[in-house]
Order: sequence, then structure tokens, then C-alpha cells
Amino acid sequence: MTAAPDPIDTVAGAKPVRDEDAFDVAAVDAWLRAGADASAWGDGLPEVRQFSAGASNLTYLLRYPERDLILRRPPAGSKAKGAHDMGREYRIQEALAPVFPFVAPMVGHCDDESVIGSEFYVMERLVGEIPGKDLTVDLDAEQGRALCLNTVDLLVALHAVDPAAAGLDVLDKGPGYVARQVGGWSSRFRKAVTPDVPDLEEVMAWLDAHQPDDVRRCLIHNDFRLDNIVYDAAEPTRPIGLLDWEMATVGDPLMDLGCTMAYWIQADDDEMLQLTRMQPSNAPGMLTRAEVVAYYCDEAGLEVTPEQWLFYEVFGLFRLAVIAQQIYYRFFHGQTTNPKFAPFGILVDMLDQRCRGLIGGQAS
Repeated sequence: MTAAPDPIDTVAGAKPVRDEDAFDVAAVDAWLRAGADASAWGDGLPEVRQFSAGASNLTYLLRYPERDLILRRPPAGSKAKGAHDMGREYRIQEALAPVFPFVAPMVGHCDDESVIGSEFYVMERLVGEIPGKDLTVDLDAEQGRALCLNTVDLLVALHAVDPAAAGLDVLDKGPGYVARQVGGWSSRFRKAVTPDVPDLEEVMAWLDAHQPDDVRRCLIHNDFRLDNIVYDAAEPTRPIGLLDWEMATVGDPLMDLGCTMAYWIQADDDEMLQLTRMQPSNAPGMLTRAEVVAYYCDEAGLEVTPEQWLFYEVFGLFRLAVIAQQIYYRFFHGQTTNPKFAPFGILVDMLDQRCRGLIGGQAS
């Protein structure tokens, strides 16, 4: 589904472009028309909106008279080495399309930064429902459970993809994925730390001392969340697309699941945790974190005890804290003025407390 049936001002999350994130629309249009078949798009420049969700790469809606496209580009400011690689994200989706039918059709990748000041890529828009903090449609508890199970099934299906069949085995760095992640994210935090956040040294030391061996290696998404999934507008419990492949790689599936659960705030979590909720994982019918883990492991043929799961849960929360801190670092140093990033330092503190609570056996 790539048509554009909804008025542009009703597209969920699509807002006027922030001044600091604006780009030369005419230059993008010229580049696109020079390299892609635009015969079905209609004439003239596209209308442009910026999606307000997300805090990493910048995402825009390009509306032509007969076609909706999506443009992705890096944020301004300092970036971790290897992050925000538009070409990598583009190539992963292009390679996946023949073996995993949940990626948008790719249109083109531009590595010429003179066009808009950064590289970018463009894909067709998948039209459907993308949950925000809350569901965009009313679902009863039975439908909510179906949506949840179908979503976990999507993750299981991704982890079952043969990287070699997609030509993505080049992403496989071999055994030691867990160790590389613990070391890599610890290093990223130390490089992005600001004086107004906790140092997370206790959590990093615990992760270093308790890391398990890889359980297996498979294609993982690394940012698998409800708000990165497009659901069928006519059948809103059914996923039709998976977005935001920036951090996809070959790695450990339980690490992927742990990162997914870091965002999973359930209905019975306390008030402080509810303040951090970014997706509708608390909606009627949604599984709890423990139920998601049990269902995933059953479907994926893995066994993990609660004691073993603790590492993956703590790692997911720690990694989320690092991501938040990297974004907050840009705000702290004036590299972005987006006010929604102002409280990210508080989020880092909350995630540190949650990690230490889990390590001390004070949370579940």
C-alpha cells in the first residue's frame, strides 16, 4: 500500500518542518527526478512535513500529487562513529525486500552531501496505522492481544530470516556479539556523558561481569517497537511494515528482545514508569513483559530462565539510557534546540535507577 489517501494535515505525526531541520526541497526534487521513475508522481514540488516522533534520524513526508514518499536524513550535531549511516540503512532494506515482505520499497540513496548538506535516502510511504504513545484506533482487549501476538510473531519472523539468503551475512562479525555490545555501548556513554547525569559505572560494571555467551546469531532489528511498525488500516491488528532499520545487524536475538522490552511499559507499572511510556504497550489486552518474553521464546525455540533474562533486561534499559544520553548531549551542547530533548537527562537518571533496582532485586 503506497497510495496517499489521507489529507496531508491528517497524517499522524506529520508537522510543519522545524526551521533547524529544513532542507532545499527543489534540490531533492531535482535529484529524485534525475534518478528515479517519477512519471506516476505528478508535476511540481512535493509538500513537505516532518514527523515529530523519533529522536535520532530525521524523517519527512514528501507528498507529490500522486505519490507519498519518505525522506530520511541524519540529525545535526556530533554523531557516534558509524551511526546515522543512510546508505547502510537503505541497502539493508533493499536487500531484505525479496525475503522479508515488511520493508517499504526503496526509491534512492544520495551520498552527495552538497544536495541538502547531508546524505539521505528516500522510500515509498507505507500507508497504515502507526501507533504513537497511544493506539490510533480503538481496540478491545481481544484485539489488543491479537495485535501484541502478531507483533511478536513479526519479530520471530525477522529472526528466522537467513542473512546469507538476503546477502546480509556481511553484517555478521562472528561470535562475541554480547561482549561487543556491552563494551561498545559503555564506551558510547562515557563519550557522551554530561555533568548533570549519573555516571552509570555501577551498571556498566555489572553488565561486564555478567554477560552470557551468544545464544545464536541472526538478523536483528535493534529498534523493534510498536511505533516503528505499520499496521493495516483495514485490519489494524496485522503488521504490514517495519520501519527504522538504522541499527539492524546480525546479532543475538535475546539482545534484540531485551532492547524491545526496555520500551515496554505495562498497565500495572508505577506512575514514574508510566511517565516514560512512548508506545501503547499498556493498552487493554497487551501482554506483560514476562508474557512477551515467554511467548517469544516459545515461538523461537529458545529457553531462558528469569535469572538468565535479567542480563538482557538490564542491558536493554542501559542501552536506552545511552541512546537518551547521546541525544541529550546534543541538546546540552546546543547542537539542537528541540525542547522535547530537554528532559532526556532526567530519563537517563530514571533508567539508571531502574537498572540498579533490577540488579539489587528490588524490581521485576
